[in-house]
Amino acid sequence: MNSLDPAVKSRIDQWLNGNYDAETKAEIRSMLDNEQYAELTDAFYRDLEFGTGGLRGIMGVGSNRVNKYTFGIATQGLSNFLKKNYPDQQIKVAIAHDSRNNSDTLAKVVADVFSANGIKVYFFDGLRPTPELSFAIRELGCQSGVVLTASHNPKEYNGYKAYGPDGGQYVAPDDANVMQEVRDINSIDEVHFNGNEDLIEKIGEEIDKQYLETITRLSVSPQAIKDQHDLKIVFSPIHGTAGVLVPPALQEMGFTNVSVVEEQMEPDGNFPTVVYPNPEEKDALDLSLEKAKEIDADLVMATDPDADRVGIAVKNTDGDWVLLNGNQTGSLLINYMLTAWKKQGKLKGEEYIVKTVVTSYLIDRIAENFGVDCYNTLTGFKYIGELMTRLEGKKKFIAGGEESYGYLVGEHVRDKDAVVSAIMIAEMTAFYKDQGSSLFEAMLDMYIQYGLYREKLVSVTKKGKSGAEEIQQMMKNYRENTPAQLGGSKVVMIKDYKSQIQKDLRSGDSTSIDLPSSNVLQFITEDGGIVSCRPSGTEPKIKFYCSVNTKLMDRDDYAQVASTLDHKIDAMIESLKN
Repeated sequence: MNSLDPAVKSRIDQWLNGNYDAETKAEIRSMLDNEQYAELTDAFYRDLEFGTGGLRGIMGVGSNRVNKYTFGIATQGLSNFLKKNYPDQQIKVAIAHDSRNNSDTLAKVVADVFSANGIKVYFFDGLRPTPELSFAIRELGCQSGVVLTASHNPKEYNGYKAYGPDGGQYVAPDDANVMQEVRDINSIDEVHFNGNEDLIEKIGEEIDKQYLETITRLSVSPQAIKDQHDLKIVFSPIHGTAGVLVPPALQEMGFTNVSVVEEQMEPDGNFPTVVYPNPEEKDALDLSLEKAKEIDADLVMATDPDADRVGIAVKNTDGDWVLLNGNQTGSLLINYMLTAWKKQGKLKGEEYIVKTVVTSYLIDRIAENFGVDCYNTLTGFKYIGELMTRLEGKKKFIAGGEESYGYLVGEHVRDKDAVVSAIMIAEMTAFYKDQGSSLFEAMLDMYIQYGLYREKLVSVTKKGKSGAEEIQQMMKNYRENTPAQLGGSKVVMIKDYKSQIQKDLRSGDSTSIDLPSSNVLQFITEDGGIVSCRPSGTEPKIKFYCSVNTKLMDRDDYAQVASTLDHKIDAMIESLKN
């Protein structure tokens, strides 16, 4: 790129001539002097927008970057929204942040802008898990809240997640209304940066205590923990926030043999021991697995920087450590919860679980077997939270989850919660060990009962403005040129969540999908295979979620049948490329 688009140049000029600090302007001028036009275009061609995970981007100067100004504008817009929706009352918000670089200083900017707008701020006194922010909003009767995090993204990223009064992230129409308020801000001069310290109150230990008491009360197999209290657990927060709460939560539950990965306990936004702080990545658990082998552990758990997602590893029947994916862990956890609830006579016919449309349909089968309603929502835990709020007081939520390693047990928050997930996964492991079974063997037994489901996520990265356009074109092509078959099996149904139409290709019948419009496509094959296509709401990626299943007759057949299904998934992906 040898020059700048006029619209991009105009935005750059606004920053150079506007009320921005000297350091910001100097950095922009340096990029101009060095003719870094591609970088400048990406930094200024648009404003950061809310996706399924809120506001997220690379830190740096520019309207498409995370910095004090983009966060300031977002907070001013949210403040304007709150003042319009809650007139004539003292508005309250809670703010938390994770261990990412600049999170603490950016969080103070957010607190200052809220307080400058006359809004009462409950400001956590140090880094805290995202789910605790959701809990604090509910406990303190706040109208909103913000957590600064970019979840599992690389170290260059940071982000801003905005929450409503139920403790869940904003959904339609409020999310669009908040962003409209942001778009209506025409100048940085409209942002009130000078905070009112009288309206900022530090919170911390008392909320920690309430949160821990709430989640540990969710235990459903206390006797199993008592019998297996010395279960060998290895835990790592991967330089994030979970180190603050997971170890004390496990101790409170009654587990007495928890080993932490010392090299990863220190919060550090550079994440020095991993390439990506993502529990989905095997490399992120390498140190945890080393520790597990050293002490012959029963369970490994590792969480992402803001402690809303957890990855686990267990020993297979050969004694080798294997990582479970999000679908496997979620299915196991929900199967365990329903089993334990039934054992205790707690299933009364009013209970339900929730998952997303791209999460394993094994969970639907499990719920059906127990006579428990299973709801499917759009991708993004905010939709699970929205449904929970809608059903609050009418039905009893047991658990929910999504394939991207996010789960929730209990109704104390409206977001995925790696802290409660960690303690319940530990309890689940103790429960099966008390019955003479490992967690891996429990998974095989689950597959024998319900069928072996294999899932795989394939992500294709397309960066920058051209990448975003390319992703949209790919989705357009899939809609206009439906694949006739995937992996050798005929496509018999298409679900287009954008048009909210489900079409049966065998009969030609079309029915409506009772979910909000979303840019998601699902292709369902004759033999029960599913491929879901969707652009990511938080990263420059298009994602393909593939699922296949078949019967499993015996534990000993698992490896062979799983391998056959994996080959089938690869063939389905290949069909999409052609």
